[in-house]
Amino acid sequence: FVTLEDLKLNAPTGKPPLPPRQQAPPEKGQALSLSSFSAGSAGSVSGSGAANKTQRLSGAALARHKLKMSLKRGGPPPSASSGSGVMTTSLDEQKIPTVVAGYGENGEKPKGGKGGQPKFIRSDMADVPVQQAAGSTLPLVITRKKGGDDSEDGSYNPFEHRKVEHPTSDLETFVHLLKGSLGSGILAMPMAFSHAGLWFGLVATFLVGTLCTYCVHILVKCAHILCRRRKIPMMGFADVAEQAFLDGPPALNRWSRFIRFMVNTFLVIDLLGCCCIYLVFVATNVEQVVKVYLETELSVRTWIMIVTVPLIFMCLVRNLKFLTPFSMIANILMFVGIVITFIYMFSDLPAPAERPGLVTPTEWPLFFGTVIFALEGIGVVMSLENDMRNPTHFIGCPSVLNFGMGLVIALYTLVGFFGFLKYGPETQASITLNLPLEDKLAQSVKLMIAIAIFFTFTLQFYVPVTILWKGLEHKIRPEKQNISEYGLRVALVILCGAIAVALPNLGPFISLIGAVCLSTLGMIVPSVIELAVYHEDPGYGRFKWRLWKNSGLILFGVVGFVAGTYVSILEFHAEFSGGH
Repeated sequence: FVTLEDLKLNAPTGKPPLPPRQQAPPEKGQALSLSSFSAGSAGSVSGSGAANKTQRLSGAALARHKLKMSLKRGGPPPSASSGSGVMTTSLDEQKIPTVVAGYGENGEKPKGGKGGQPKFIRSDMADVPVQQAAGSTLPLVITRKKGGDDSEDGSYNPFEHRKVEHPTSDLETFVHLLKGSLGSGILAMPMAFSHAGLWFGLVATFLVGTLCTYCVHILVKCAHILCRRRKIPMMGFADVAEQAFLDGPPALNRWSRFIRFMVNTFLVIDLLGCCCIYLVFVATNVEQVVKVYLETELSVRTWIMIVTVPLIFMCLVRNLKFLTPFSMIANILMFVGIVITFIYMFSDLPAPAERPGLVTPTEWPLFFGTVIFALEGIGVVMSLENDMRNPTHFIGCPSVLNFGMGLVIALYTLVGFFGFLKYGPETQASITLNLPLEDKLAQSVKLMIAIAIFFTFTLQFYVPVTILWKGLEHKIRPEKQNISEYGLRVALVILCGAIAVALPNLGPFISLIGAVCLSTLGMIVPSVIELAVYHEDPGYGRFKWRLWKNSGLILFGVVGFVAGTYVSILEFHAEFSGGH
């Protein structure tokens, strides 16, 4: 029966009142699906006119309603039915910053921010973790409570989930660490001491080397924490930086992609800068030997262009397996050349009192940049740790890292101290350039080390070109990828040659690369990573000592960055203006 109240409610529209809906309840144990709801509604409501049509809920509207009610109750979103376009991800009890995946009409995703990027919203408003929000390249994993230490999750051991085809032993990792850290930088250590003084350089090299080693400890320690926390077997340097920002304070979450880009950018600049230094080094040593026998002298810039030509063809080799013989030849030649250089260096040493123990502070930035360039091997440590059979042996006390870096620091200090003691103010950018030109053995040393550095160029070049190609590969059509990769390799070698021709002075070049790239990657970034990882739990410790410690490291890195860059630029300016 129609009541008077029903007539009053429908009187303005002039429509008769609608009869109440009748809908058969679903069978026991059967969920009410979208299709059954629509079918049941259509069968139970009399008539098929416009009034019935407006009273029924559309499928998309029902999906939005169910999602809204589920989120209000604090539970997980409902499972997506056909055509609803709802993306679900199970969450932990904790709330993490999330974004809207999109629940628009007909299942299409709405536009979020600039360029269609998703917007950050409150954590109780959607179901997609922040990893996907920031466009992270890391696996989408279920996360537990932020913070914590290595032992925070005993149920997951990332080292047991690593699948390494040929894991390395502790001894093999130790040898690889020495190989990655002992390069042409050791030949520049006497020049570094000339910008510090004999005794100040001795103490400062140990201190800078200790800081570099400690920052590597910070990076690897944070990588282990994040692997356990996020249940990821292994991470690279850029992965650790990105995940630390995702796991840190909410203000850092949206910068996770930027820090990854910054780490990769500085790695590429550092490695390509080393390639430029290698070109200058080879050309300078060859020029010294050749001018003894040729009346017509060719400048260092000309030799750089000559050396660049064969490197273009060698760098077209994409498989490292074919470069292994050249690496072995380079190691043998470098070892023999350094041993002979030591023989020259330790003969007829003057008294230490004849050399200044401390120089003016204005020269210290060149010392800092050169030592950082020589000692810093942070770009390879994560690769070494990821390939270990026992990754826990890499850090700690004693550890592979401590033994390896201890030996590296001792060798670098030894070469720097006695090289500067031997040649004093006449010390050049590479100790090999101080060897007597007329001596046949000294000439062979120059050529051996030049050939070793020449072959090392191809290995050093492999890493930056791989990083760049991975960022460009997906933007190029498959049929043009081979020619595009070869074009990239040729262009990068020519770029390195052009930079080396423009800046053929080894000293300020080495200091510039060390100050700009390695002070950032070696000190500033690891300190920021630790602050992000320890932000919530276990915190910064009593009196916030981790905060003060990392702030000091960041300040030291920033001062080295600014001062080293400034002094190196002044050196280049003096060279171009005729001051040298």
